[in-house]
Amino acid sequence: MGLTVKARVGKKRVLVIPKVIAEKTGIVEGTRVRITAEENKIIIEHLRDAVWLSLHGEKIAHLSLKELEEESLERQKEYMEQKT
Repeated sequence: MGLTVKARVGKKRVLVIPKVIAEKTGIVEGTRVRITAEENKIIIEHLRDAVWLSLHGEKIAHLSLKELEEESLERQKEYMEQKT
């Protein structure tokens, strides 16, 4: 089982995430999260953006910079052709 701590809800239902939980999960000021209510539980999950995923996410393919640039140019060409 994971780490569990107790916290108190403040005025206007503000919940401060305890430091130990924030450090363990990588939550810092400005982190975007998804909050879900399930029965009597509240689930808080990271909303990972493209930059975070590129730095920390599971790698499923390997591209060279040359391949990436070629793909980008091809997609731009297709996009411009669709607009005309």
